[in-house]
Amino acid sequence: MSSAYEGATPGFLVWRLSMKWRVAVDRAVAPLGLTHAQYSVVATLHGMRRSGERPSQRRLADHTGLEPLYVSKLARALEAAGLLERTRDPRDPRAVQLALTERGVEVTRRAIEIVQELLRQLLEPLGGLDGARTRAFMHDLTTLLDTPLATPLDPSADHASEHETEQS
Repeated sequence: MSSAYEGATPGFLVWRLSMKWRVAVDRAVAPLGLTHAQYSVVATLHGMRRSGERPSQRRLADHTGLEPLYVSKLARALEAAGLLERTRDPRDPRAVQLALTERGVEVTRRAIEIVQELLRQLLEPLGGLDGARTRAFMHDLTTLLDTPLATPLDPSADHASEHETEQS
């Protein structure tokens, strides 16, 4: 472990790794006119398209873990850039379906290649994309992602009970 991170908490390390990844992807896809968040949307749409799905904004938000309002904002910006189209779902007029345009598919394919190369670089210290340590790392990440977190307690409730205890 790097001495810079000696004594760091797991939460701090997860945060730093996610920030390192976000910044690296932002820089790598910027020449294509994308941000990391926009890349997440178009790459996910690309994958869903390949499996025959044309998701709603809500479905895409659920799949990516992004807030629905944020997905809507990103979709509008990507539509303005000519990379995706938003259409009303004929089965539900309240829902908006998303699809990549031809240009969107082309840009997304290039972005995916760039991000895959970044991923290879990131995972090289663990033995590469197919390494045993990478598989174990992915298993651990999946375990953490699959574990629901309890709703945080209301901090004001904690202070109130502390105050009551002090008064007793």
